[in-house]
Amino acid sequence: MSEQVLSEQVLSEQVVSEHGVTGVAAEDGVPQGEQLALAGLPAPRRRRPRTAGPVVAAATRAVARVHVDVVPAHLDRTFEYVVPQSMDDDARPGCRVKVRFAGREVDGYLLERTDEPEHDGELAPLRRVVSPVAVLAPEVLRLARAVADRYAGTLGDVLRLAVPPRHARVEAEMIAVGAAGQEPAGRARPGGPGGPAGPDPVPDPVPTGRDHVPTGRDPAPGPSAWAALRGGRAFLDHLAAGRSPRAVWTALPGPPGQDWPAAVAEAVAATTRSGRGSVVVVPDARDLDRLAAALTAGGVPPWAPGADGGFVRLEADAGPAPRYRAFLAALTGSAQVVVGTRAAAWAPVADLGLVVCWDDADDLHSEPRSPYPHVREVLVARAEQAGCAALLGGHTRTTEAQQLVDLTWARPLQPERSVVRERTARVRALTSVELAREGAAAAARLPAPAWRTARDALASGPVLVQVPRAGYLPVVACARCRAVARCRACSGPLALGAADAVPQCTWCGTLAGAWRCTECGSTALRSVRVGSDRTAEELGRAFPGVPVRVSGAGSATGVLARVESRPALVVATPGAEPVAEGGYAAALLLDAAVSTARASLRVGEEALHRWMTAAALVRPASAGGTVVLVGDAAPAPTQALVRWDPVGFAERELAERRSLDLPPAVRVAAVTGTRDAVTAFLARVRVPAGGTVLGPVAVDAPETAGAPGSLDSPVRALVRVPLAAGGELAATLAASASVRSARREGGTVRVQVDPKEML
Repeated sequence: MSEQVLSEQVLSEQVVSEHGVTGVAAEDGVPQGEQLALAGLPAPRRRRPRTAGPVVAAATRAVARVHVDVVPAHLDRTFEYVVPQSMDDDARPGCRVKVRFAGREVDGYLLERTDEPEHDGELAPLRRVVSPVAVLAPEVLRLARAVADRYAGTLGDVLRLAVPPRHARVEAEMIAVGAAGQEPAGRARPGGPGGPAGPDPVPDPVPTGRDHVPTGRDPAPGPSAWAALRGGRAFLDHLAAGRSPRAVWTALPGPPGQDWPAAVAEAVAATTRSGRGSVVVVPDARDLDRLAAALTAGGVPPWAPGADGGFVRLEADAGPAPRYRAFLAALTGSAQVVVGTRAAAWAPVADLGLVVCWDDADDLHSEPRSPYPHVREVLVARAEQAGCAALLGGHTRTTEAQQLVDLTWARPLQPERSVVRERTARVRALTSVELAREGAAAAARLPAPAWRTARDALASGPVLVQVPRAGYLPVVACARCRAVARCRACSGPLALGAADAVPQCTWCGTLAGAWRCTECGSTALRSVRVGSDRTAEELGRAFPGVPVRVSGAGSATGVLARVESRPALVVATPGAEPVAEGGYAAALLLDAAVSTARASLRVGEEALHRWMTAAALVRPASAGGTVVLVGDAAPAPTQALVRWDPVGFAERELAERRSLDLPPAVRVAAVTGTRDAVTAFLARVRVPAGGTVLGPVAVDAPETAGAPGSLDSPVRALVRVPLAAGGELAATLAASASVRSARREGGTVRVQVDPKEML
């Protein structure tokens, strides 16, 4: 055994001996410290747990294995406690408990109860059972452990994401109506009583033009939202028959009843008819509202207390009480369908048959808390464990989803080109080449062709104007020498919040009323980037008499959910575009060059996602819908938008990344922190065969003290390994983090597997 492992084991044993409990760490499937018996010899005599004090232990299964909610990574394991006889009935696997740990009372989850302890010494008793409700379902525990292992995190960090905080009043109400405090009612699976069925691939597509023969499994009368996709109806038939297809779905714009909420509702309804549950995760509350309306229209009603079946909404914005009520409804099997944002991916749905992730390219699906899992990866792991169907959908296709298709884990669901032309708007890119004939007017932020498009479209409906930046003037520069105006306190960029506002630093907030350029001494400022508020002001002058509405998190009206069909100019930042009744007559995508100008591995993918999300809200070309992209953006995403070909773009992007050994073709982990701490951390990491360590190099972090190159300035190192060695990489990173925690090393270290950025 190496000196490193011995050191970690000794430190762990010291911590355990101080607490009066023992850790159960497994190696090759055998708990450490277990005395094995040779074949043919009698089994060892059963040992009763010894308690530290006058506590009468339960008659049977008196040893409780508890996950203690503590932060240190080296304590990421279970600990043994004695179950007092007085708690025998309430101490159920999965319930919340209070235990004594390191001299203080902490929270924990009771994972299992056994007859014999692994520890030979005295065990401390459980302090109390917080609630007899088993909130940690076995399948959620397995999923949480798998996600923690994949992202080199701890089980405690993942469980904080998976299980909502307890709400005692709601729990009492649910128990009163018989919806909590009992085991979930199982439902028979059409595939047989022998457990979850294995995944089935999506069958061969139904030939276009062939009449579909109605069956008893048809989702609903009338046109189906899946009829325009190759293999779409076959996918629904498999769900209704109780099978488990996996698909990556490229959605098209469509009227109500044929848009993406209606398609998801049909898939959920088909799964419900097979007697199974569903989990659907969407980026934000606006998408959730649209999906809830489609589910209600599709025959899946909202769940109500005391009812059996229907869907619940699991979202943090709803507040603690509604969120916990929805969680308990899913836990006990009262609600068969759970829809929501990130937290819904962990919902304990009984007899799970389908998991859906809509728009996996949206940044909101990335968890900002450790260990930073992505909803797509959580649902993929859940589909693997449960053997259920999986559907990853969006108007664009991410490279991660394309890789699942290339690995044959999922089959593609995408429309024919004739259907694409019929359902999408006409797209025109106004690049400098296109605008050459305009002369000096080509440099205008709103060129004449874009102005004419907006003027003509306003005669028949609203016009969407997408601006990549929020605010008024988010970046300003010297009017004479064009140097970017920066704060004297922290060197952050200055911005203007209004026409008569004082320049203010966007990093530290310091006002710069007496700003003077350090290059030429000028005090005049000019705009470098124009935000949504300034754009709305300019459009109001260019189109007098036309209402102008602004949608964005920083605007006075906030993010708008819907707008009426009457003529208006709607200025929105990416992700804040409201839905228009009947669709927008046109969309102007301004400052396209800004969307692809920054250095990022995903810059083209993100730009195409933003543009197509906005373009999907526009009427089809047959109804006069037009999308105008203004600016010299990167050629690849520009052409993909003009052709409406997100699949081809994802295929080319993935092929290029494979040739360059870039994610997702390889597994990458980013280790960020102070230089000494990162160096010590990497020294313990055993890089798998074929892997490389890049760095560490200094990174920009204006909020961190320390001049560049100093010992306390942040650095980052990238560990890159083949895809097959991803599990080995996560294990060695977790081991190094455990040693760092046990030794209480100084400095800061942040480990992130599959970081969003590596450039």
